[in-house]
Amino acid sequence: MRTVTLRRSLVALFAAAISFGAITQAQAETLRIGYQKYGTLVLLKANGALEKRLAAKGIDVKWTEFPGGPQLLEGLNVGSVDFGTTGETPPVFAQAAGADLLYVAFEPPAPTSEAILVPKDSPIKSVAELKGKKVALNKGSNVHYLLVRALEEAGLKYSDIQPVYLPPADARAAFERGSVDAWVIWDPFQAAAEQQLQARTLIDGTGLVSNHQFYLATRPYAEKHPEVIEALVEEIRGIGEWVKANNDQTVAQVAPLLGLSPDITRLAVQRQSYGAQLITPQVVEAQQKIADTFTALKLIPKPLKISDVIWHAPASKVAQQ
Repeated sequence: MRTVTLRRSLVALFAAAISFGAITQAQAETLRIGYQKYGTLVLLKANGALEKRLAAKGIDVKWTEFPGGPQLLEGLNVGSVDFGTTGETPPVFAQAAGADLLYVAFEPPAPTSEAILVPKDSPIKSVAELKGKKVALNKGSNVHYLLVRALEEAGLKYSDIQPVYLPPADARAAFERGSVDAWVIWDPFQAAAEQQLQARTLIDGTGLVSNHQFYLATRPYAEKHPEVIEALVEEIRGIGEWVKANNDQTVAQVAPLLGLSPDITRLAVQRQSYGAQLITPQVVEAQQKIADTFTALKLIPKPLKISDVIWHAPASKVAQQ
């Protein structure tokens, strides 16, 4: 009797082990993508082409929306997503925090797709007049660097203003209440504030920043699944080419996804850039300048080397394009 009981226990343990292994394998075969309420990934998610392409490889796709780049990269850092897109500053802060990430690809510059806004009736007419004022922004986001550069050009230090760190929804509420004097924000939140609140653009990124959008992956995932990363870049590039040739259709598709009017969506879509490509030495240099700027401001604790976190594709169709 004891022998039968022991045999049954061993069978149960063996079955549990097999079940656990199957669950672990299933998890390993899921690509988890983090996205925000803008850009090409919104269209890629709606398109469904990536899911069809990866299904042939036995890979599922799971999508998670984040309110901003810093929050998305925190998800990447703790292992809840494998791949995502952010502006140019969040990866710098994430690398400084020890995130094991790699830059995979980038979009061309889109400097008008972020701006410093003030209320329509604000007496503030120049960046220099922000001295001593409360300025809302999402800490560590792309607009953080825009603010630093704009203040620098106006002859102000970062310490000359009162930064109020808030995610977009909370920042908009503070902006509407008048509890902050200015708001540094990106599209489509920027376009929505301009059209719904008649917010006035104090300055955008023109001549100050590139405002690249980056695609990033965890190092373990990118190194283990280079073929998936290649497929992602190809699909993102394809969607971008479609957008450039089909602006009206893009607006019609994106507006309901964002919950915004066609007019607001069109403005945001037109200010974005499309045409994903692998990281170039020039982009590495530009990111290094951003990292050095935040190190000098003591907003990140140590110097960084951007070239250490660049994904290099194997010899392939993507790498040769």
